[in-house]
Order: sequence, then C-alpha cells, then structure tokens
Amino acid sequence: MVGVDFGTLSGRAVVVRVSDGAEVGSAVHEYAHGVIEEYLPGSSTRLGPDWALQSPQDWLDVLRFAVPAAMAAAGVSPSQIVGIGTDFTACTVLPATADGTPLCFETPSVPHAWPKLWKHHAAQAHADRINALAASRGEAWLPRYGGKISSEWEFAKGLQVLEEDPAVYERAARWIEAADWIVWQLTGVETRNVCTAGYKGIFQDGGYPSADFLGALNPGFASFVEKLTVTTPTLETPAAVTPVLAPLGGLAGRLSAQAAEWTGLPEGVAVAVGNVDAHVTAAAADAVRPGQMVAIMGTSTCHVMPSDRLAEVPGMCGVVRDGIVPGLWGYEAGQSGVGDIFAWFVDNAVPSSYAEAAKARGLSVHEHLTELAAAQAVGEHGLVALDWHNGNRSILVDHHLSGVIVGQTLATRPEDVYRALIEATAFGARLIVETFEASDVPVEEFVVAGGLLKNRFLMQVYADVLRRPLSVIGSEQGPALGSAIHAAVAAGAYGDIGEAAAAMGKRTTAAYLPDEKAADAYDLLYAEYRRLHDFFGDGAILHTLRRLRNSATPSLAIDPGTARLASGVGTTEPPETTRGSEAGVTEVGRSGRAGAHGSEARA
Repeated sequence: MVGVDFGTLSGRAVVVRVSDGAEVGSAVHEYAHGVIEEYLPGSSTRLGPDWALQSPQDWLDVLRFAVPAAMAAAGVSPSQIVGIGTDFTACTVLPATADGTPLCFETPSVPHAWPKLWKHHAAQAHADRINALAASRGEAWLPRYGGKISSEWEFAKGLQVLEEDPAVYERAARWIEAADWIVWQLTGVETRNVCTAGYKGIFQDGGYPSADFLGALNPGFASFVEKLTVTTPTLETPAAVTPVLAPLGGLAGRLSAQAAEWTGLPEGVAVAVGNVDAHVTAAAADAVRPGQMVAIMGTSTCHVMPSDRLAEVPGMCGVVRDGIVPGLWGYEAGQSGVGDIFAWFVDNAVPSSYAEAAKARGLSVHEHLTELAAAQAVGEHGLVALDWHNGNRSILVDHHLSGVIVGQTLATRPEDVYRALIEATAFGARLIVETFEASDVPVEEFVVAGGLLKNRFLMQVYADVLRRPLSVIGSEQGPALGSAIHAAVAAGAYGDIGEAAAAMGKRTTAAYLPDEKAADAYDLLYAEYRRLHDFFGDGAILHTLRRLRNSATPSLAIDPGTARLASGVGTTEPPETTRGSEAGVTEVGRSGRAGAHGSEARA
C-alpha cells in the first residue's frame, strides 16, 4: 500500500506492508511555494492580515516526486502495490471549475482564486455572522459544533469569497476540500468524503444548512451548497437529487492513466476515499475505539476521538456520525497553535548567544532551550501564558484572540518563556479534556502522535499537567500510515477500519506516566491559566488590539478593473518561487524518514 500525507509545508509518501503495517520506504517533498502569506507567487499583489494560501501545483508535485522516491527507497515493484490512500490538512479548500481545474491556474494574479489553507483566518467576521444568525434562528446543527463554527471552515471562507470577489465566486463551479480534490486528480472521479463534509462543511443529519439560512446571510449565498454537492437521483424520486457522501475506507475509484504516469504506480489500483490527516491517524495508532483520544501534535494540535454517545460539548470543532470510523460518533477539538508557537519564539525572541551556545554543543536552539527549561522546577519561572498566538480553536472558537504571557521581569530568561509556552499548550489540552468529560463524554486513553513526540520533556509536561498516562503512536508518519490503512480497506484486504487498524496500526500504551509532585504543582499554575483564560477570553482587550493593528496595516481593497486584491503597500516583488523541482524530494531508506519538519502541521 502507498499512503500520502499532504501537510502544511511538505507532502510525504510511505510504502506499507499490508500484513502488519511495516513501513518499508518513504520520501518527503517540500512544497516549492510553502505557505503563501505575504505575496502571491511571482506577483507584487500583497495579501492582508490573517491570509494563508497554498498552491495546487505543490500537491501534484508530491505525487510526481515523493511517491516514486518512496517506491525506490522501498525497493518494491509497482506491480506489488494494490492501493493508495491520501490525507490532507483541513479545512484547506479551493475554488475550481466544473472539471476540477483550480481557478488559480487560470487567474494566478487573483488572491481569492487560490486555495485557502486551514490556517487562513481572514474570514473570522464572516464566521461571526454565521454563528450569530444560526444562534438567533436556533439552527439544529449549531450545537453539533460546540455552539460556533470556525473561520477556518468551508462556509465562512466561501462567504468571504462571495463578498470580497464575487467574480471568483461566480466562476467557482466547485468549492472543494483539497482532500477530495487530490482524489479527483488520482481517479478522474469527483467524490466528497463524510469526514470533511461533516466537520468542515456543516453536513448533519443528511443535509447541509438550508438555502433559506444561507440566503439570509447574503442572497447570493443561497445556492452555495450546489458547489459542494455530488448528487444522485433517489430510488423513490428519480428526478430529485440528494447529496452523496463517500464513507471512510471506501473505494473512491481506480488510479487513472494520468495519475499512474505521475506516480509510477499501476493504472487501476484502488484509490481510497479522501480523509483528514488527524482523523486517519487514529487508525495508525490503533485507537479507533470509544474513548481513545488521539492528539496529533505539530504546528497545531488536532484532537480526535470516537465515541458511542452523542453529546453537545461546548467549543468543540464538531461531532460527526461515522466521522472517524463507521458506526461511531467522531469528536474533534483542537489548538490552532502549538509547534508554531515554539517556532515563532525561537525565530523572533531568542538572542544570538543562545544560538551560538546551541551550535557549540551540536544542538538545535529548540533542543538547547528544552534542556535549560527541563532543569527548572515547576513554577520556578514565575510565568503563565495563554496559547492563543494563532487564535483559539477549542474551546472558545475565536481566531481573533492572541497570545498572552504574564509574570515577566527583568530577570526573565528565554528558557523561562519557552517553558511557559510549552506549559500553556498543555493547559489548553487539559481544558479540552475536562470539557469533554464535563459533557459526559469520557476520555479513557490519551494517545499522542505527530512531530512533537520527539521532545520527551514536552511529553512529560503533558503527562503531568493532564494527570494521566500518555500513550504514543508507533510511527513517525502517522497520517501517511493511516492513509495506507484506509487504502487497505478500500482494496479489500481487510473488512473494515477496525480490523485493518488492529493489524497495521501500532502504539505504546502508558509510555509517559505523571509525576504526582509535579502534577500537584501544575494544578496551581493551571488555576491561574484558567483565570487568564476566562478574563481574556471575552476578547474585549485582544480584539481591540487586533483592530488597532489592522487599522495600522494597509487595508485590503478590491480593484474593480482587475478583481485583484490590492494592498496599497507598493510593488516590492517577493522572492521568485519555483514549480515542481526534484530538488525538493528527500529520500530515505527502508523504514526511515528524513526531511520532515519536527512540527509539521497536523489540522
């Protein structure tokens, strides 16, 4: 099997043995365009605050370069491959023509024609309107999302396009998750998976939000779901059409001739239904039973958990029937910034003397700071922070909140702040777990996956703060392995995801145990975190600061003549970028991995 994981900065492919999930070869392809946050590629068009875009060409290049490189590293014949599965960050969504052509391929100078990455947060005002109207009307789907939908999701981003660039909205016959778009490219057949439709597309109880509701937001938005829907006539009413969602682990189609040419795999092999990176990781950890919460920790953290009960959990990202494994409810929560926060601090707030000291010891700055922070007693730094540097996903669902740190003095050192930021993310995770359990949805096991597993000190902090053992996934490439597991089901090698996960997934239970003395000390710090959380969580101060920042930033404006977003900042050209360079591929040998980011995004 081949599993392909499309992350925030790179894509990776892994070749997996069907019988036991052994990873026999893998490769990573770094995106040439990375995250597009300041300028459109090759353009002087500057983007505004909170924008984050990606290039579909980067995704296609993963198929062209990473998959063949992984096959070469594995040393297996293409004829041995029986299926391929993929996963993506979400909600990463793009406007496309009726045949699936991304609009940015046709009009690369138009910002809204490009895919919006999961961490595109410029649609917060649109999400606020959706939430306010849904609450006032008592829409039945709103409690399924903890009382608020996110600015990261399909409807908020779609409404932003309609109101800021109606021409792009009109041209977009399809508004499609990248998770489904890449499967379309592999098979030539458009499908919509139950996972992204439920968590990011507000699909509940057989349907999307009504045209009446959407039209009340904006009359032009009333037919938005037509851009989302793959339809089929019903048996009872052959002339009618109803949305069709593809089940997880299902067969989306067969590898097309074009995709076979890209990947070097045989035409006609099974292609699994698309999925989200976090949700496929549950199978890779063999954590697909009720109460097993998997935290995929990278640039952000996504928490997913199957359950046999339906409840309304405040501030959660959603609960979807069959959203992780068929037959169970699947819950999702998350933290918008984790590894990104640590990277921001190292990149912007650590003096050169620390970098020099780390280099002299053969360590990264992260490793150096971790050692210094680990030498402290709990509370020794006198700090507490809020982990909202990229907004708050759960439990406040407000991406216009921002980070806070209190307690700094002239004696505060970089390692003090670094440790406080690590602790803040652990406190955020504890609040999520407590919110589930207060809503009568028990968390029986906390399983960790993702790049941050490499930091043993961070893992111990989480065990102490959560006051519970941590299990850890047995793979460094959880999403890609999970995609391969889903492909095995799609190809018929296993009867269902549970059976395949038991054979191919792996985890170590209770790998980290809480230290009672440290846990007692963290209870005191956590109480202060909760006080800060509740004080700043209303946004009165942090929203005002953001408005002041935005008012000092050249505003976005539509140029009616070109439908381009203009910034008024000038025409400074960004650095040139390339498309599809083989230099971006990193090969590794059997069962190894190289080139991955230690905090690669998992959302």
